[in-house]
Amino acid sequence: MNIIVLFGPPGSGKGTQAKILANKFNLEHISTGDLFRYNIKNNTKLGEEAQSYIHNGNLVPDELTTEMLIDELQRNSTKKGFILDGYPRTESQAESLDELLDNLFQTKVDVTLALYVEDEVLVKRILKRSEESGRTDDADESIIRNRIKEYYEKTAVVSHYYKEQNKLVELDGDGNIDEITAALSKEIEKFV
Repeated sequence: MNIIVLFGPPGSGKGTQAKILANKFNLEHISTGDLFRYNIKNNTKLGEEAQSYIHNGNLVPDELTTEMLIDELQRNSTKKGFILDGYPRTESQAESLDELLDNLFQTKVDVTLALYVEDEVLVKRILKRSEESGRTDDADESIIRNRIKEYYEKTAVVSHYYKEQNKLVELDGDGNIDEITAALSKEIEKFV
């Protein structure tokens, strides 16, 4: 089973690339954002808890996110592998992921592909995404900037966790979708 982590700040293109790559390599795409939206839309207990954090532009606590991820991994346990988009977001989640993968599938993360994009490009992309998708969590620039700030303060440290394991590949996430897909694909082909 292959486990690919797609990493980067909000608006870096993780979701777009994860969908393309999951289809191309026959992997299951798991987006924590989609998990949150599903649970919120269906008024689950986990969704109600997550909503209060997301509404203010804050990251959902590790335990809550991990609970949702466990459910999704178990539902898709017969898949060839996974592309994780938006998880792990903290070192604690990365450690939990290692433990979960070992316990559930006797496997580990193959590679973490980190997309880097300038902050102003991120803000423009997210505002445009809001216009196109109607996502209200993407419409307020101050919330967007807070999400980017939270990413750098809390999430970017995860790159060090994977770098220490020689599992981090940093890629430029600014450019056209096809070029970025080609660069990511080249890295994934080393593992699948």
